[in-house]
Amino acid sequence: MQDNYKYISEREKAVLEYLDGHGIQFSNYTHPEGKNIEEAKRWWKDDGSVHCKNLFFRNHKGNKHYLVCFHCDHDLDIHDLEQRLKASLVAQGLPSCGKLSFASPERMMKYLGLEPGSVSPFGLINDTDHHVHLFLDENLKDVPSLSFHPNDCRGTVVISNADFARYLQCVGNTFEYIKLY
Repeated sequence: MQDNYKYISEREKAVLEYLDGHGIQFSNYTHPEGKNIEEAKRWWKDDGSVHCKNLFFRNHKGNKHYLVCFHCDHDLDIHDLEQRLKASLVAQGLPSCGKLSFASPERMMKYLGLEPGSVSPFGLINDTDHHVHLFLDENLKDVPSLSFHPNDCRGTVVISNADFARYLQCVGNTFEYIKLY
């Protein structure tokens, strides 16, 4: 277990302990608050990882929720994203996502246990019902390492792609890689 757990938030501590408890290798560091990509870029280390942007959506009925992760230097058009997610879901025989909108802070707290500005795939440890489906940009699949907030925008976790894949298997939510741009 990492020695610096006593200097971090409870949310970050839960992520680090989860990773440690499942034998998943990672490194982490703390920094000033970075609630959006522009703020976070000031504090990220040049650690060789691909820093990721994470967006949390709901469908038009509000009964399905999706976490979308992609390279932080890219932007997504929400209408194009809708079409890509619909096509992927329907191809798998699943219901279409329909019209997407950003999920409210209340929904984010309910399903991921997170506040805006701290969204990451590590929020899935709080989704014990496995309600949230994770979409990852296919360009992330082959990079050596990724970095995400550890459920607190004052920290960064760097994790190898292989260990991130192990994390996804452990957490148990459905996920898929998809071409997002």
